[in-house]
Amino acid sequence: MTKLHEASLLLRDRSIAALLRWRRVFIVALHLVIIALSNFLAFALRFDGAIPQPQVRIWADWLLLLVLIRVAVFIPFRLYQGLWRYVSIYDARNIVLAVASSSILFFATVRGLLGFTAYPRSIYVLDAIILVCMLGGLRLGRRVYRELGNGRAGKTVLVYGAGDAGEMIVRDMRNNPFYGYQPVGFVDDDQAKRGTCIHGVRVLGGRDRLPEIMERARPEEVLIAMPRADARTLGGIVRALEPFKVHITTLPNLSALLDGKVAVSQIRQVSVEDLLPREPIDLDKAPVERLIRGRRVLVTGAGGSIGSELCRQILHLEPAELVLLERFENGLFAVAGELARRNPGARLAPVIADVADPNRVRQVLAAHRPDLVFHAAAHKHVPMMELNPCEAVKNNVLGTRSLARAAHQAGVPRFVMISTDKAVNPTSVMGATKRAAEFVVQEMNLRSATAFITVRFGNVLGSNGSVVPTFLEQIRRGGPVTVTHPEMRRYFMLIPEAVALVLHAAALGEGGEVFVLQMGEQVKLVDMARNLIRLAGHVPEEDIEITFTGVRPGEKLYEELVGVDEVAEDSGMPKITRVRPKAAPRDLERRVSELGLAAARGDEAAVIEGLRGIVPTFTPQGAGGREAGVQVPSVSGSRSQFESLSQSWRAGAPSAAALVGEGGMAVGAGAVPQTAPVQFVSRAELAPPKGKAGSHRSHGQSPGVPPAPPGASTPSSPSVVHSGAQAAPQK
Repeated sequence: MTKLHEASLLLRDRSIAALLRWRRVFIVALHLVIIALSNFLAFALRFDGAIPQPQVRIWADWLLLLVLIRVAVFIPFRLYQGLWRYVSIYDARNIVLAVASSSILFFATVRGLLGFTAYPRSIYVLDAIILVCMLGGLRLGRRVYRELGNGRAGKTVLVYGAGDAGEMIVRDMRNNPFYGYQPVGFVDDDQAKRGTCIHGVRVLGGRDRLPEIMERARPEEVLIAMPRADARTLGGIVRALEPFKVHITTLPNLSALLDGKVAVSQIRQVSVEDLLPREPIDLDKAPVERLIRGRRVLVTGAGGSIGSELCRQILHLEPAELVLLERFENGLFAVAGELARRNPGARLAPVIADVADPNRVRQVLAAHRPDLVFHAAAHKHVPMMELNPCEAVKNNVLGTRSLARAAHQAGVPRFVMISTDKAVNPTSVMGATKRAAEFVVQEMNLRSATAFITVRFGNVLGSNGSVVPTFLEQIRRGGPVTVTHPEMRRYFMLIPEAVALVLHAAALGEGGEVFVLQMGEQVKLVDMARNLIRLAGHVPEEDIEITFTGVRPGEKLYEELVGVDEVAEDSGMPKITRVRPKAAPRDLERRVSELGLAAARGDEAAVIEGLRGIVPTFTPQGAGGREAGVQVPSVSGSRSQFESLSQSWRAGAPSAAALVGEGGMAVGAGAVPQTAPVQFVSRAELAPPKGKAGSHRSHGQSPGVPPAPPGASTPSSPSVVHSGAQAAPQK
């Protein structure tokens, strides 16, 4: 039986192959049969099915001439070419023109040229009509079989948007069933379109009827076919679909479509970047090209998120040489290999060096003589720097000083430091060290021919240690997704957008400026978590829980871009603000040297006090910053529980002025116990040195977290995690 089945399959395959090889001959032969049959049916219709014998002879005598004329005329109209499964109005037009032309030619030959008047005149018309119907019906039947015969298989999809993009995408789904999509309806807010059909697919209603439509249609996927939709519109649709367990996809925006046409192959998952409310960046590239082209450029931290993107964009501007400075060999190897593959003719110089090593830095700058330095190397993880303040000082402050000095000594014309919004009114060690680094660069500009410029911005999506990959990993594991606080907000920008603005700010600066990138609106991290859960095809708090773990060391609830001691000014360039900073302390050099000595001997308390002396706006979490925060118990569960907690917090929260600014990432890494927030402490805190009444942190509660507001539930004793990843009971 198996051999018989295999033989039948082999015979079928060979038959299909032979048919395809002789396809054109087969199509011509089929047209010959249809032409003859159409003419006979015209006679039969003319004489009500009983054709007189004389008329049968007329049909037979003139059939060969008719066939020859039609076969010849059909050639220029290409009726023997084309794929019938793609038949369109263009093909129908050709059929009508070919049949009409051949009928006129046959009429002129029979009656005019040959003078035979006995041929019934009605046959000319009837034959043409029947032939058009048969040729068109044959082709249309093939397309109908293709679209309806296989169209019910595949994933059911509800198309949101019944405009041109929706029409094109549904047509492509109908024409190409191998994509595996079955459109079950349109959703559109245009009242005039409701109840209409596009390619046989009905417009079921608008967003106001979405629950009813989802219940009735039960799609497996919702496709947002609105290339012109902005982030607010997309966000509103995603929120409306939040109660439904369905995958959400979209099409590229209009600027990404080369010819304004869309196809099933362009369907992609909605990403969190699509939901960020931000304006497109469209700046004049000429100043940046003049800054980079033909120059030698050095980028520190080249293996990091910002540094590597700086390298990518700089190479597009054709520098004479690009020096990639990085202390981690794996990151440097990866980015150097990528850049070499993408830019075969570029001159790259990968260098392993630590910016905190003055001798090595001087050696590198003396060897490569860069015209422009972008300083992106830094320790940026807020809670980690709270645990390791001495290392933060060594890298962020002393490293910046050694690089700035080397740039001055090497006569580098321009030096651009990448800073962070955490440096504004800092409450974290990381933010304070970056503010101190800003002072170092600012003071160096006063006594050097090098133009020292600072560019400050907030969080970028997809960076190392970013909140989004952490959320996605937690969702992949099935939750819970951990957020530190229901009111935690952050600025977000895409890495390429931020780097593009950094390059423009570098071209704009003349020396001594602090430029701040305008990053749009702040985003609640709990909203971002809910969106990511939704985009993964889950229902927040039903499939994936959201747990609040408490504010972590050094964190603030809101971000700031301009400090209380700074003045913002118009830079003359969109999306970039110039900030007039407060002057650096007069004895900055002495203070930084003392800070370096404290860091070298591992004296964390002295490091904190040294940072407070350099950065007057620095409020360590254990020395007063705690009063500005709010403790949040760790909870998980339904949306109503979350909203109740959020309302309770707002009711007992301090004023907005007390909460201005924030720093660091706001998501706990990995799952945490749902009964208590995690408390990170340093070794020095677990065993404070003799003679010191305390450190910059205190015991008994999470760093940066004051007593809970009235009405908030109190969690059980928080877990204490040693900085060496060893758990210890709270004292």
